[in-house]
Amino acid sequence: MTDRFTMDVLREAFLAVSDEMFVSLARTSQSPVIYEVLDFAVGITDPAGELISQGNGIAGFLGPLGEAVRDALIRVPDLAPGDVVATNDPYAGGGTHLSDVALVRPIFFDGALVAFAAAKGHWTEIGGKDPGSWTADSTEIFQEGLQLPFVRFVRGGRRDADLEAVLAANSRLPGMVVGDLIAQSACLEVAERRVIELCERHGAATVAEAMEVVHERSERLALATLANLPHGIYQADDFLDDDGVGSGPISISVRVELAPERMVCDFTGSSAQVRGPVNCTWSGLVSGVRTMFKAITDPSEPPSDAWFRPLRIVAPSGSVFNAVRPAPVAAYFEATEAATDLIWKALAPAIPDRLTAGSFVSVCGTSLSLTNPDTGEPTILVEPQAGGWGASAVADGEHGLVSVGDGETYVIPVEVCEQRYGVRVERFGLDVGPAAGAGRRRGGRGLVREYRILSEEALLTVAFGRHRFPPWAVGGGREGSCNYVEVVPADGSASRTFGKAASLPLRKGDLVRLVTGTGGGVGDPREREPERVALDVADGLISEREARESYGADTPSSARRADTGTGPRA
Repeated sequence: MTDRFTMDVLREAFLAVSDEMFVSLARTSQSPVIYEVLDFAVGITDPAGELISQGNGIAGFLGPLGEAVRDALIRVPDLAPGDVVATNDPYAGGGTHLSDVALVRPIFFDGALVAFAAAKGHWTEIGGKDPGSWTADSTEIFQEGLQLPFVRFVRGGRRDADLEAVLAANSRLPGMVVGDLIAQSACLEVAERRVIELCERHGAATVAEAMEVVHERSERLALATLANLPHGIYQADDFLDDDGVGSGPISISVRVELAPERMVCDFTGSSAQVRGPVNCTWSGLVSGVRTMFKAITDPSEPPSDAWFRPLRIVAPSGSVFNAVRPAPVAAYFEATEAATDLIWKALAPAIPDRLTAGSFVSVCGTSLSLTNPDTGEPTILVEPQAGGWGASAVADGEHGLVSVGDGETYVIPVEVCEQRYGVRVERFGLDVGPAAGAGRRRGGRGLVREYRILSEEALLTVAFGRHRFPPWAVGGGREGSCNYVEVVPADGSASRTFGKAASLPLRKGDLVRLVTGTGGGVGDPREREPERVALDVADGLISEREARESYGADTPSSARRADTGTGPRA
């Protein structure tokens, strides 16, 4: 065996390769949802398609890269140097929904396959019945965009102009989608160069050995952490609001077994796949469950496929968590997030030092299609929304954080929204509304973001989960608040409040108000320290009425003055 120091150097080198891929794609992409939001993931695998390292922007892609490579090996067995295969098949190859396109490139050294580079990103527009491609009311996959069933976009280093033409012809933003294809393909070339350099410096055999050491180390560390968790059987039940086309609520459940050598998550008993697009396929479920497994073992360690070897997932085929073709999956992220949240809910009482109360949990996907009034160019704003997270046993919840499945992503900055899309952002701040999330440790606040439409017309598509069922609390805390969208028409007619909409027509002057929920609280609110209640009032996080009614504070105004120095001190 090669010495340990070389193995450690190569392990860090694999991580550096993924990091460089990540920066390359973020800097060259044409879509703000990639270069601002960071809705993508990149990584390298061994020759068998087992993930070695991942530069992850979105936790929801914690798993699909390796699956994409393994299926590419089956679907395209004659892969050659310089080839790039593209797939967005939701039912195979790590697919999630059609907007998420994976590219796979084999890496050869001295004529032998030594690794793969893979990248998966959300393309803003890939066709379908609604602008932005993903939608909230599709009833079959064929309405959701162009399907790419493991097609070779690059052969021997030469892009296929005919396939690019097909892609451009099916997109409302052809320049953007072709630009994203080129940028994503280029980050794979970065990986190829770096892996070949490692092979030249250390030898292909040593690089292969280091990959196996990564696998062994990851599995060993995961098992070591798993052995120290509270073993037992845990259960949770909940609901998805609706399917977007009239059915709901949708019942979901999970049974979690924690044992020294394994974790089993069984979703048997959850609803069958539904008519609307909130279903997820197997890959989406795997990502959601892996996110939770990583959170309770060691979230700081780099992910690899071997880390998840002790994890077993059970979900009946044809269920809302394991939908089969041609089920719609455009808003799959709602089921994926719900899978994570279900396991979280089941385990939170048993692992209070690791897990918080319930969060706003939804991606709160938002798509706004319009013509930029400043440039006259058609454009589509696609972004997630951030919201409130639940409290923990020792700390208040985080304000305005993206959902767990979105990982280390961002909302689009106000300045970019106004310059790139020609809307006016009239408000962006914490939503301090009705009492919610109270507890000895209170839930974090959600956000409110308001878009004023300046173009003559626009189309709004949204999928805000937890619109009907608020975030759950722990140990006597209060539930959080629900997510919702409100449209205030410019003509003075009655406003509309809802959780899902597809291509809703808007007119110039209309206001779109996007509101995300407050997270759940932990513990009896009346056990919260008076000075904390006073500071919450002073900071505008709770009202004086909420301080009295939820926390039992007698004179929060006086306490606030004493703590902030705005009144006389004794």
